[in-house]
Amino acid sequence: MKPQPKHVLILGCGRSGTSIFGELFEHLPDYTYYSEPDFAQYCQLDFSSAIAAKVPRDSAEFPAPAGLSFPPNELPADFRENGIIFWQIRHPLDAICSLRVGISKNWGHHPRPHDWQTWLDRPLIERCAHHWTYLNSNGYQQLADQTTICRFEEMIDNPQTFAENACLQAGVDITLRTTEIGEWADRVQDTNNEKFIEAETSRPYSTNDHSRRVGRWKENLSKKEVKAVLPIIAGTAVMFGYELPGLP
Repeated sequence: MKPQPKHVLILGCGRSGTSIFGELFEHLPDYTYYSEPDFAQYCQLDFSSAIAAKVPRDSAEFPAPAGLSFPPNELPADFRENGIIFWQIRHPLDAICSLRVGISKNWGHHPRPHDWQTWLDRPLIERCAHHWTYLNSNGYQQLADQTTICRFEEMIDNPQTFAENACLQAGVDITLRTTEIGEWADRVQDTNNEKFIEAETSRPYSTNDHSRRVGRWKENLSKKEVKAVLPIIAGTAVMFGYELPGLP
């Protein structure tokens, strides 16, 4: 018998494409998909067939380290034996714009930084910058040697290739999944057009204040706001290879 595809875990900062990425696996018959399951419940799933999940939620019985919603050493043995972790990353200035709705509502994106309450008196834009930086530094660094980085910008630029590469890395036979992959790729668009279908769990956070997803910060952020967040995001942005205005 052909080995089953790898179990998939998609992590990263909210509003970075984790939801739509997860829905790729939701529509593959190879997988049972879970969006933001409680980590304790995730650990009890039946891993005898392929499981894909996006950003598990923290559980009181599994204290999480800084920047993550679960302790990595508590991942199910079946996942550790045959699993792949994708870390989804997005340009910080674009992510900041998209995070504003959720962060403004009692820091509604998870996992919250451990020091989130000390930031509540800071401007919203700075809270969003801290959230992006904290997860993509403290969180990512704990799993850096176990993760495959996936970029929002590459997903938007060529969703077909992005999906095929992710599926191949997960051990999916893409020759049998051309229809499902093509249908997913069609809905991933940089602009709102007749093909675009947003991820279901992303819809409450959507705004109509930008014409494009990649580079939206140029429409949404003032020069003053960009200047205010640069000290917060610069180090992590450079680590991931993102260029920022005002930096060499």
